[in-house]
Amino acid sequence: MILVEPAIRAQYGRSDFTKKDLETFLAQARRAAGLAGAVSVLLTGDAEIQRLNREFRGKNKPTDVLSFPAGENAGRSRTAGDLAISVETASHAAQRLGHALVLELKVLLLHGTLHLAGYDHETDSGEMARKEETLRRKLGLAQGLIARTNGHHRGRKP
Repeated sequence: MILVEPAIRAQYGRSDFTKKDLETFLAQARRAAGLAGAVSVLLTGDAEIQRLNREFRGKNKPTDVLSFPAGENAGRSRTAGDLAISVETASHAAQRLGHALVLELKVLLLHGTLHLAGYDHETDSGEMARKEETLRRKLGLAQGLIARTNGHHRGRKP
């Protein structure tokens, strides 16, 4: 399920991305990552993502994506976890990189989904980077987030 905050919907409108397109991609990413359970996604702005980043990670700054794995209760609740994505930060990145906002949102959805599946590029030995590279090709994305940022990424699971 993807929830788009009203202010984000008003600012970016239906022309930049559609909920249906992102939900279809999220389902594909979940299957490709072998992630069982539902994923809820909040598409929000920089102010809210900064609040979440401060509250859950102790970092008082906006970021692109945060992941919140369901943890031990995932099997019982059939929930894999939640993602929060700043559409504002994604929009700036898309403009800087010269591609569409919807593409950037898909890159962040894949990255967050891998975190929910238990991968962590900040502590593993490149396993998440390799998995992201394989899945981004399979899902038709030009580049993954880890490869683009050379292993340095602001948003990770709290």
